[in-house]
Amino acid sequence: MTRIIHTGDTHIGYRQYHSPERRADFLDAFERVVADAVDSAERDSASGRTQSGDDRVDAVVHAGDLFHDRRPDLPDLLGVLSALRTLDDAGVPFLAVVGNHESTRGGQWLDLFESLGLATRLGAEPVVVGETAFYGLDHVPESRRDELAYEFAPHDAGTAALVSHGLFEPFSHADWDTETVLRESTVEFDAMLLGDNHAADTARVDGTWVTYCGSTERASADERDGRGYNVVTFGADAPGDDGAAVDVRRRALETRPFVFVDADLGPGEGIDRVRDRVRERDVTDAVVIVEVTGEGEPVAPAAVEEFAAERGALVARVTDRREVETEGELSVSFADPDDAVRERVAELGLSAAAHDVDDVVRGELADSNVREEVKLRLEERLEEGALGESLDATAEDGDDDTDADSDGEGEFDDGDGSAPAGNDAASDRENDAADAGDDDDAGTTSVAETETSDEAPTDDDGQLTLGDSR
Repeated sequence: MTRIIHTGDTHIGYRQYHSPERRADFLDAFERVVADAVDSAERDSASGRTQSGDDRVDAVVHAGDLFHDRRPDLPDLLGVLSALRTLDDAGVPFLAVVGNHESTRGGQWLDLFESLGLATRLGAEPVVVGETAFYGLDHVPESRRDELAYEFAPHDAGTAALVSHGLFEPFSHADWDTETVLRESTVEFDAMLLGDNHAADTARVDGTWVTYCGSTERASADERDGRGYNVVTFGADAPGDDGAAVDVRRRALETRPFVFVDADLGPGEGIDRVRDRVRERDVTDAVVIVEVTGEGEPVAPAAVEEFAAERGALVARVTDRREVETEGELSVSFADPDDAVRERVAELGLSAAAHDVDDVVRGELADSNVREEVKLRLEERLEEGALGESLDATAEDGDDDTDADSDGEGEFDDGDGSAPAGNDAASDRENDAADAGDDDDAGTTSVAETETSDEAPTDDDGQLTLGDSR
């Protein structure tokens, strides 16, 4: 029997709401997962058992997005190194894949941890822990998945699991066909341990357990449910009720409280009513999310946020969901201001390439990754010949009034004369995806070819960077 902690989407380094305390919270949550794993190992050792006991964790398996950004700051790196050393000292292996947030072009930070003997990067070769073989598939952008050949080396373990990062069916926001992965894989998997979707969930697809562990901290105000991780047991002795070889259990994590205050205003009600609703809750050291709905008078968000801070809140944010009509025909919805921007962009008649750039700039991509993502998307357009067609169409529509500032070379200056170096087509959480291979001669890319060399290159600004998927 093999028992592991399945975690992911720790997003260490995320300075949510520009708060240094929130940034520390993300590392703290990961450290709590590590502490749980170490506690189980120490209890097992103290009992004198030589085999895995009822609570023993044989490994921590991370399903990607260990870091929030491809350039984690030194305190975050040191914090992760310390946590991994703690696991190593306790004899608990750390197995992981690369997610889209942390992926860069070249060696990964995970490769560095592996070179220090503190982690194992999962791939096409099996890594056997107990009676289970673990394989890995880094995040791959949707535009490159058709090239993938799901080829994995055989194993002789009792069970097998694939660890990956992406939005898989049948869960929300899915863009990756789980049935295709399972059908085309050369190894029969008993479970898929996934990251990227921050909501924990489990389903069965073609007889295989497919599970998301969810994030360890709330990376968005939409994530109202408590945070945690999965404990997954493999083997004939797994405690599942249906006799399956896989059992998935949820374990909660204690994280900073989020207090959600719903203020539904009636006619004539305003800031005083909102303050009353905040006053009803204990907001000490909490992140307070206030949502205003209904009718009533205008409410200044800053006044509510200041009031919450005076009552001890760490951070307060106000969202006014009401629609406010002006004397004219203009109607502004505070529920989603991006809607107005999207409508205006749609009216501009932009080319497909320009829409790509707009998606990246206004998407959820980390700021430090925007420039490279734009370069990668435009290079894909160039490779497909689509960019030239878009520019021609735009020039014709503009009737010679458009000044196309181009040198005809199809390259964009990166500030140092360098040209773009590749493509990742991504949206939302597909930003900064792992490169699925650049072999133009072969029609497909194997899982093994998504792995990079061990080099740790410097970025174009001279800063040490570790990069894209292997």
